[in-house]
Amino acid sequence: MNTLFKDVFGVFKFTEGLYAGIRKVLVPPKAYSWQTFIYLSIFSWVLSYCAIGYIKDIIAFFGWLFLIAGTAWYTTEDPLRVPGTFMPVGAVITGFLVSVFAFGNQQDVITPRTIVFWPTISALITAIPEFIEGNDTDAKARIPKPEDRQRIIILVASSMLLSCWIQFYFVMDNWLRQYPSLQADTFKRSTFVVRTEQPVKIPKNGVVILEKLQPIVVEQIAQTPWSEVEKWLLDAKQRVGSLGKEVIEKNLSKYEEKELWRVEPRVANTKSGYILDLLSIWTGPSSNPRGYYLKKSCRIEPVAAANNSGNKITVAEIECDRLSKFIPGAPPPQQ
Repeated sequence: MNTLFKDVFGVFKFTEGLYAGIRKVLVPPKAYSWQTFIYLSIFSWVLSYCAIGYIKDIIAFFGWLFLIAGTAWYTTEDPLRVPGTFMPVGAVITGFLVSVFAFGNQQDVITPRTIVFWPTISALITAIPEFIEGNDTDAKARIPKPEDRQRIIILVASSMLLSCWIQFYFVMDNWLRQYPSLQADTFKRSTFVVRTEQPVKIPKNGVVILEKLQPIVVEQIAQTPWSEVEKWLLDAKQRVGSLGKEVIEKNLSKYEEKELWRVEPRVANTKSGYILDLLSIWTGPSSNPRGYYLKKSCRIEPVAAANNSGNKITVAEIECDRLSKFIPGAPPPQQ
């Protein structure tokens, strides 16, 4: 029985201690405290949710200021340092809130600029107290000691360097999204880019150009009188080039690399007809100084057919390769 009472009292004591701890965190010991700022931020956001127009933005603005002030106050009362530095973890949290407040928006709270500026802002927040001495009621500016200046410079410079590398990541990511054909290239000679995925063997956009161009060319040539086909082939450079521009504009409109592709034909005689090579040529940056291009060959031959009157005429029959070929180097000269 005594053991039971002890267990019951132990539970009550634990509950009482837990309640006291929660109360200490939630109930401000005085009006001027970090809890007050947090509650003001929550109150401001509730009000901004109910408001409209520019009043909503003004209230939300003060809500962010209260949140940043309250978080900074709480995390600097008993600072926990980032290992290997004198930067408080609170400065990292506050720096993130400041960065979100400065560079976020309603659609995307966390943007690339938010992440890029986060380390630098955190370092500046860490360095600011080093230039102030005194307490909350009597504070004045001061110049840090020489040994402190060195720590501050190293911390801020290191954080700025980290921000630069993060920015470089976002730049590379944007390049690869806008210029996906770069993924088919090699980065073996790069000193700062490391490939973490399997390389793309053939640039997708180059294949798309030829896949969309082929049926258009086939439609204009197939079952066309042979004399007209030969005239078409004589003017193939202009015709295929014009068709290629339309295909690129239609199918690569969302990519900035559309300006770096061009389409050209190559026509060669055979014993029985012609070979028409459709080339999609990459003119952008490449590890190969001569660039590269993709080719799809079409064989055009004359065949006998009957017209509407029943008379026999010679028309063209065209057959194209199923797959495009990736060829490093410059395209062959036009004949």
